Amino acid sequence: MWSRQRGRLKPLCCGVEELRCRRREREAALRKARREQQLVSKRLLRDEALEEAEEGCVAMIFGEAEIQQFLRLAQRGTEEKEREGALVSLRRGLQRPETQQTFIRLEGSIRTLVGLLTSNQALLQLEAARCLHELSHSEQSAVVEACLPATSYLLTYLSGHSSDFISPHLTVLEALGYALSQLLQAKEAPEKIIPSASTDSSVLGSTLPQHMLQLLQPGPKLNLGVAVEFAWCLHYIICSQVNNALLITQGALSTLGLLLLDLAGAVQRTEDAGLELLACPVFRCLSNLLTEAAAEAVGGQLQLRDERVVAALFILLQFLLQKQPSLLPEGLWLLNNLTANSPSFCTSLLSLDLIEPLLHLLSVSNVVSVLVLTVLCNVAEKGPAYCQRLWPGPLLSSLLDTLAFSDTEVVGQSLELLQLLFLYQPGAAQAFLQQSGLQALQRHEEVAQLQDRVHALQQTALHG
Repeated sequence: MWSRQRGRLKPLCCGVEELRCRRREREAALRKARREQQLVSKRLLRDEALEEAEEGCVAMIFGEAEIQQFLRLAQRGTEEKEREGALVSLRRGLQRPETQQTFIRLEGSIRTLVGLLTSNQALLQLEAARCLHELSHSEQSAVVEACLPATSYLLTYLSGHSSDFISPHLTVLEALGYALSQLLQAKEAPEKIIPSASTDSSVLGSTLPQHMLQLLQPGPKLNLGVAVEFAWCLHYIICSQVNNALLITQGALSTLGLLLLDLAGAVQRTEDAGLELLACPVFRCLSNLLTEAAAEAVGGQLQLRDERVVAALFILLQFLLQKQPSLLPEGLWLLNNLTANSPSFCTSLLSLDLIEPLLHLLSVSNVVSVLVLTVLCNVAEKGPAYCQRLWPGPLLSSLLDTLAFSDTEVVGQSLELLQLLFLYQPGAAQAFLQQSGLQALQRHEEVAQLQDRVHALQQTALHG
């Protein structure tokens, strides 16, 4: 994840500005890699109760004649049960790649499904949405590309509701949100789906972003399943970097910040499984928006209300530690972006006594350890007053432990933190050496160019 060459420290003679420049370059490269990775994360959303009810039903491969018959019945069947049954059979068949290929070759097939969304019968809407859902999840690029023309119809449908944006059936809205999130990951999305030209056929040119933000507003109308899907939609739009400034001016930062606070309150009130599913895309949206120049222009840091956001984020980190430790890096990446350029967020970490809880996460995994140490580097980088509050405390013993790790990324980040502390905190190097720090470094002489660092530490201790 981190380049060992790029993460390598120089002797202590390098200046503060050089350290900062190297760290900013490395983080910029990492952010780009994360965005690219996040754009190819297919998710399959299926109703567990539905799957249990259909257990034992084998997904059939259907030919053109059978598919056309299902579509005709869905449109013109004499009874609602008959129309719904046709779509259920079609949905099951669309779980097979062979049926998907046949379906997209039929003229007007996608348009027919989208047209059924305008039905005033909720069950028909739901099954049509589920059919689009199966197609959008296809691993075949040709199938996903065939779904792209449906995007403009989806936008018209999703943007055409009342200001409350409430569908006749929330499950329909959830399935459509999922289908749209899958289409937003297509390689053509930044050019064909997302652009902010003044046309209703593009996401940013429609009223959909405002509707998405309404769906993410905390309150009694918030539906977890719907919010999860449209949070992922927002995430993929942000990752495309087509026009994040527009989203920020529409209030995305403040809405997501309020949602983060609400999630922290919710995990304290309930054991409801599933809140972590919303926390993940919210973390990602906020993390990526905070890197935009437009966030600083509109006072993005101030919009997020420093101490409340930091406190909420730590509540969620403790929740994830118990429920879903694999999501800890997402929350820590947000903390990294909050503290990277903001002395006020770093002050919040210190004033709320959150350094020790942060250090407790070092034992979770190497990936988590690197992110924890990166956040601590962000704090130390802010200058002598911050380093004075960090050192020594529990940080000294924690650094001695991380220097004993076998992972070179963890060791490299530990050394970077030490270097910042030695630059800003008189006597830190001597205190470190007195606590067997030199031996800790010498255990890692196989890490490239550590010899000169050991020598530099000795010189600092002698002349400190």
